[in-house]
Amino acid sequence: MTVWTWVDLALCVALLPATVACGYLLLLTVLSWRRAAPVPPAPTRKFDVVIPSHNEELGIARTVANLSAVDYPPTMRRILVVADNCSDATAQKAREAGATVLERHDTEKRGKGYALAHAFEFSQKDGFADAVVVVDADTVVSPNLLQAYSRRLADGAHAAQAHYGVMNPTASWRTRLMTIALGMFHKVRSLGREALGVSCGLRGNGMCFTHEVLREVPHDAFSVVEDLEYGIRLGRKGHRVHYAWEAEVQGEMVTAEKQSRSQRQRWEGGRAQMRKLHGWPLLSDALKQKSGLLLDLSMDVLVPPLSQLVLATVGGAVAASVLVWLSGGTAVGASALAGFGLASLGAYVLRGWWVSGVGPRGLVDLAWAPVYVVWKVWLMLRGPGAEKRGEWVRTTREAERR
Repeated sequence: MTVWTWVDLALCVALLPATVACGYLLLLTVLSWRRAAPVPPAPTRKFDVVIPSHNEELGIARTVANLSAVDYPPTMRRILVVADNCSDATAQKAREAGATVLERHDTEKRGKGYALAHAFEFSQKDGFADAVVVVDADTVVSPNLLQAYSRRLADGAHAAQAHYGVMNPTASWRTRLMTIALGMFHKVRSLGREALGVSCGLRGNGMCFTHEVLREVPHDAFSVVEDLEYGIRLGRKGHRVHYAWEAEVQGEMVTAEKQSRSQRQRWEGGRAQMRKLHGWPLLSDALKQKSGLLLDLSMDVLVPPLSQLVLATVGGAVAASVLVWLSGGTAVGASALAGFGLASLGAYVLRGWWVSGVGPRGLVDLAWAPVYVVWKVWLMLRGPGAEKRGEWVRTTREAERR
């Protein structure tokens, strides 16, 4: 073997983790075909729709009104607003809009995870509902939301997730890119994982759980990414999250860099922490138990953010190209791996753009993607913010900025 062959082999080994991650994304992309919406059953299950809120007086009435208009019998649904450590008129506005309000004041246990645990405990003790649904305070939902959950529960599911999209995709290039990003992460991945029969993952907004599964797996997840944390616990107990792709919750995305920076730092920092705590243990347990569910959960956690994956693959492609030139075209193994990775990522991004529905303007906005990637890597290098574990760090809404 020549020295160039050894260098090519070493570069192949270095590229292998990124190549496996790209192959996983390509598999989900191929499996993310559109499916016909299942026929909803006759309403038999009652739902408590929980809105965890912290100082949301400006928008809470709109969210309650939107949920009150869903296509489901009013006697079989109830809206619970958790006014968690609020210092404004959130509770009053929610009551006036027709919601049942749970006011919570705890200077130590603060944050969305604690608000959800409080509401879930109330719902189970009260006995009105069979299942709970989580909707964020800055969200609008599709009219068929509860019908879609009812269908999944009738088919035996104990946890379900609606598609989580963007309410204001045309507000700026940043929100259009976010729409494409959520198209990739929330729709392409979820459709592919649903086709594999594994867990589609929880997204924090638009989640549904039966009381039965909450009793078996209590929602004691209080990190910044409590949805990912709880989804892993469900998977370890053998419960997969079913994807209700025909229903949608849409959240408002921020347009300003400062608010977007804070949001991304929390999300990426939280996922990085989950990766350290659960990534390799999940993979080890998946291999020991021969569990496809746990294997997929480990891949979902271990696959790095797209920005990091793009940088690793592009960097590998550049290094492989230099190696091919220096070796006179004899060392091509790493080049093949890098080419596969780039093609996989290209297919994944284009599929995300397609399902996002942002049209040609969104395709043009992808020209901003390199800037977005550099910005995200800069955030990663800066490290997470200083907020406490699971603490409320409220993002300024667009109405407040205006």
